[in-house]
Amino acid sequence: MPDRMPLIVGPPRPARTTVYTRGMLSTPLRFLRACRRRCPNCGAGPMTVRWFRLMPACPGCGLRLDRGESDYFLGAIVFNMAFAEGLFALGVFGLLLWTYPSPPWDALYYGGIAGMIVAPIVLYPYSKLCWLAFDLGFRPPRPEDFAARPTG
Repeated sequence: MPDRMPLIVGPPRPARTTVYTRGMLSTPLRFLRACRRRCPNCGAGPMTVRWFRLMPACPGCGLRLDRGESDYFLGAIVFNMAFAEGLFALGVFGLLLWTYPSPPWDALYYGGIAGMIVAPIVLYPYSKLCWLAFDLGFRPPRPEDFAARPTG
């Protein structure tokens, strides 16, 4: 798989201080990385263990995904619902334009119900990582946001 890095035995990796002292990343780059299910900070990944479970920290830079707060992902719930409702609105508007002057109201009704159940499930990991990308734009990573690297 091209997403996996080969195991390289050699000198230890440089200190992690370079990760959070570099300049600010652009917001579109962070969101692009999050939409690919990668770390918004460094691009390593994938960040999902299973569809509903993220890794505790980035395997590349060590950024903790909860940023040390117990209720950190409440913002991700808002992102998830906003994404789902936005897709629903675009779908309804597109279908109304496409089928004008006689839209299929029953299909819109039942399809809307199914879509509003399925969309938050499908968008779950993306919304968590997009929330992290959004938060990194307002609160750049600090040294305490990184998980301690095990010593050997």
